Amino acid sequence: MIRRLIRAVTPKSLRRSIRLKMYSIIRKLKAPRMIWGYLDTNDNWHEKTRISDTVFFYHEENVKISNKVFIWHFTIVDGTGGIEIGEGTQIGAWVGIFTHSSHVSIRLYGHHYHEIDESDKKGYLIKPVKIGKFVFIGSRSMISPGVEVGDGALISAGSFVTKNVEPFQIISGNPAIVVGDTRKLDRRYLKDSLIKSWYEEWQKN
Repeated sequence: MIRRLIRAVTPKSLRRSIRLKMYSIIRKLKAPRMIWGYLDTNDNWHEKTRISDTVFFYHEENVKISNKVFIWHFTIVDGTGGIEIGEGTQIGAWVGIFTHSSHVSIRLYGHHYHEIDESDKKGYLIKPVKIGKFVFIGSRSMISPGVEVGDGALISAGSFVTKNVEPFQIISGNPAIVVGDTRKLDRRYLKDSLIKSWYEEWQKN
């Protein structure tokens, strides 16, 4: 009744203006945000690292993130077995980086699964993941426990990575396979001498 009364006495243009204002405020309040700076487990401050406030860390105490790393929205970083992410690496949205899997142990323990500590569970896979420098991991990709990704590699969006990735490899697919080399991809841009010097610089350090 009150709602109908308000609609009757309020001009349509004003109602529309108020609604648009409300929607704008709601969007701003609910929208994911990128947060600048990251304090690692050794109390080192990485000023140029950016991580979305929607990234979920599991066992963050086992995650080592370097400077200039970018991790986009709704990504899962599972540090159970330990994760290292090298300088300048960029990780897209909805990526999963996993260092554990319970795909065997859930059947072994059944109803008693939650009674056993992670470190004591049989069939509970725990393996570290290491990601090199200036790696690009496309959105909706998944990295399996035990995988190492070499410097300068490119993981295409939607890839399921189950094996090690050599430096500068381009991989794609489910399961991911090698489809190219980033050095060939980059070659046409290296005619610019300044870009070439920067490109070579990070590979020396």
